[in-house]
Amino acid sequence: MMSADQTSAAPLSSRSEASTDADAFDLKGYLNQRREQVESALNASIEVIYPEKIYEAMRYSLMAGGKRLRPILCLATCELTGGSIEMAMPTACALEMIHTMSLIHDDLPAMDNDDYRRGKLTNHKVYGEDIAILAGDGLLAYAFEYLAVHTKGVAPERLLKVVARLGNAVAATGLVGGQVVDLDCEGAADITVKTLNFIHTHKTGALLEASVVSGAELASADDETLAKLTQYARNIGLAFQIVDDVLDITATDEELGKTAGKDLTAQKATYPSLWGIDESRRQAQQLVEAAKAVLEPFGARALPLIAIADYITNRRS
Repeated sequence: MMSADQTSAAPLSSRSEASTDADAFDLKGYLNQRREQVESALNASIEVIYPEKIYEAMRYSLMAGGKRLRPILCLATCELTGGSIEMAMPTACALEMIHTMSLIHDDLPAMDNDDYRRGKLTNHKVYGEDIAILAGDGLLAYAFEYLAVHTKGVAPERLLKVVARLGNAVAATGLVGGQVVDLDCEGAADITVKTLNFIHTHKTGALLEASVVSGAELASADDETLAKLTQYARNIGLAFQIVDDVLDITATDEELGKTAGKDLTAQKATYPSLWGIDESRRQAQQLVEAAKAVLEPFGARALPLIAIADYITNRRS
């Protein structure tokens, strides 16, 4: 399944050294610290004003917890390429707003029709379908306003590139296009790996890629660095979805924070349905190893990204 343009593995000695360094890296502490910073920024980003209902609905889903993986990746790559957390935080918040919008809309009866998300009732179950749709719309629009207004210390042309990159990740070129093909394929018996890859590189991978690359874009990274980080992001994005498909079968509702087994109920094609669970896990691990190999030139600066790649295949939710 590995694409021809993926970076070949590094020499055994350097891979072993990188593995040792990554094992020593305190990923739990790193994620907790960055998550707290992101939570604080998100909490301050939206106040409840008139009409209160829509702002409460927006905050309900935005502040419902979660891994905050997309904003953390943005912060990590900005730091990796010489930028700062302060420089990247508005974009990090915007990414989480966009991701939250996608979850609100994905849970609607017209889409995946789910009752729980992150262990809580979905937005439309609390506020109704009409307000849930508007809450998603509000978060999407506000995301672009927020990063444009609050980003400091970034060259205007770089910020404009980030705005365009996020727009591309959301539109029919990204998660919207992936969702359309996903809906079209429900119940189909002849879905190929190629089609499944298209769905998930767009529906899930596009925003993950934007999260990784936008952080480096803000820090004025050169084209070679952006290309390496793009490849890293594409690999972990697909691995993330493969693991999601496996967890939908193997994890409980409590572990996932949402209804397990939804893919089977909706008759969706998944990687385990095409490959089986063991081969799916092997493919995900292969993608993660390729992602880590791409980061070899960055040395110790890439330890957070290396550890996050490993976390993707080892997670339980």
